[in-house]
Amino acid sequence: MSVARLSHVAALLPDGRVLVAGGYRTATEVVSSAEIYDPASGAFTATGSMSGARAGATATVLRAGWFSWRVASGSTARSR
Repeated sequence: MSVARLSHVAALLPDGRVLVAGGYRTATEVVSSAEIYDPASGAFTATGSMSGARAGATATVLRAGWFSWRVASGSTARSR
């Protein structure tokens, strides 16, 4: 994983790979980046970022020909 994450979302994609998105990078920094984990190769690959940083959200994979995904809810900052 190129970005360490806590409270990120993970969703199993139809092809067996795993989408990992958002989460806390540090105690206060929320990230919008996303990566795809391929269990066959054991490698993470960067993919498009979310429009806004989120942690503790949910992810849903939608099938429409190819696939797309949506992330909803969660928080944009950690309260102190």
